[in-house]
Amino acid sequence: MTHKAHSPTAPIPGHDDLQRNLTNRHIQLIAIGGAIGTGLFMGSGKTISLAGPSIVFVYAIIGVMVFFVMRAMGELLLSNLQYRSFIDFAADLLGPWAGFVTGWTYWFCWIITGIADVIAISAYAQFWAPNLPQWAPALACVGLLLGLNLLTVKLFGEIEFWFALIKIVAIVSLVGTGIYMVSTGFTAPSGQRASLAHLWNDGGMFPHGAMGFFAGFQIAVFAFVGIELVGTTAAEAKDPERTLPRAINSIPLRIIIFYVCALVAIMAVTPWREVVPAKSPFVELFVLAGLPAAAGVINFVVLTSAASSANSGVFSTSRMLYGLALKGDAPQWFHQLSRASVPSRGLVFSCTCLLLGAFLMWVIPDLVEAFTLVTTVSAILFMVVWSLILLSYIAYRRQRPQLHAASIYKMPGGVAMCWACLAFFAAILVLLTFEADTRQALIATPVWFVLLALGWRVRRRQRAAQAAAQGTALGQA
Repeated sequence: MTHKAHSPTAPIPGHDDLQRNLTNRHIQLIAIGGAIGTGLFMGSGKTISLAGPSIVFVYAIIGVMVFFVMRAMGELLLSNLQYRSFIDFAADLLGPWAGFVTGWTYWFCWIITGIADVIAISAYAQFWAPNLPQWAPALACVGLLLGLNLLTVKLFGEIEFWFALIKIVAIVSLVGTGIYMVSTGFTAPSGQRASLAHLWNDGGMFPHGAMGFFAGFQIAVFAFVGIELVGTTAAEAKDPERTLPRAINSIPLRIIIFYVCALVAIMAVTPWREVVPAKSPFVELFVLAGLPAAAGVINFVVLTSAASSANSGVFSTSRMLYGLALKGDAPQWFHQLSRASVPSRGLVFSCTCLLLGAFLMWVIPDLVEAFTLVTTVSAILFMVVWSLILLSYIAYRRQRPQLHAASIYKMPGGVAMCWACLAFFAAILVLLTFEADTRQALIATPVWFVLLALGWRVRRRQRAAQAAAQGTALGQA
């Protein structure tokens, strides 16, 4: 499809409407918050039971691949500071259809993830208030996040800063506790002594063979959704040329500390066969360490982690709707900003979708099945967005070689690495066919793209009608 590309230096209309109020401190913590998913706290028990000690390689491999996606996104965003987010460069480099697909798919990703987070928040709140109506914590959380996000973008950055800080303190505490227990030769009530040897002395690093190792990818990939969130803050970062590279470059270190070290600490203290899939191994480790309030503390951490994810969803969906409205791919109603330069209408609409979605899921009898389905669909759609970022980079290298040559933040490995990452995501999709619940999500996902195709067809007709009307007006003039 041919299209008229934006000039690399020409401003995109309406860009300056969003204010650059997010500081380096905010951007760094938003990036960290995106890199630490709730799945690490709650889902790591299941991944350990599936893959054994090889799970550390699973998280490391996914982390490396996602890092290259972020590097590609970083070079593209900095090649033209008029890009507000990745929907802008997708539309510019691949064509208007790509901006439409990327923007609406990313919006849908976060709505689904947000629905799951709101349900999780309700469940976590039951820990302290079992008699509280299930709808009350969900309504309170969405109302609070909507109210705070409506004020200023800086407040979003501040909320995310503290949410991310809580997660960091929890993980660093776990790693530190694990190191202390191993170094002092701690012995559990079961008679097991804390030792790094637990990682290889019970069936080796790959106790369940290749299939067990590959099974770990199905769940582990969910923990990384949201890592690209830093890309939606580009239009509101005070100094994007400095803050974006710093946030992206620190991703490998975060993955080593927050994923690899945390999992090693857990399995060094509790042999992998004794890790209970249904329980959070974070809670179990702190209980062993003699912290009686471990369950309450970790419940608070996981609740703030889910609130952080919901907060990110509320922020990013409103920015996506604003960007789509600017291009005419969403109703112009979403283009309206509040006096605080916040896309308030997008915020209200997204929050309404969260509550309606949560209500519908409460109606479904088997919540666990529905929860697995929507989170798997979300992960698949996030991989589609990551793939569109990589395809945009390949097109950029072909169409704008002069910009790549002038770039001060080049992606390592270039086009070859993009193809390697795309092959990796394709392999993950194949792995999702192995389990019944993830296979159902894989079958359901194409429905979204059918709806998008219909939406794009309507949008194309509107564009053709507008072009014809403009041509008629010019002819009459």
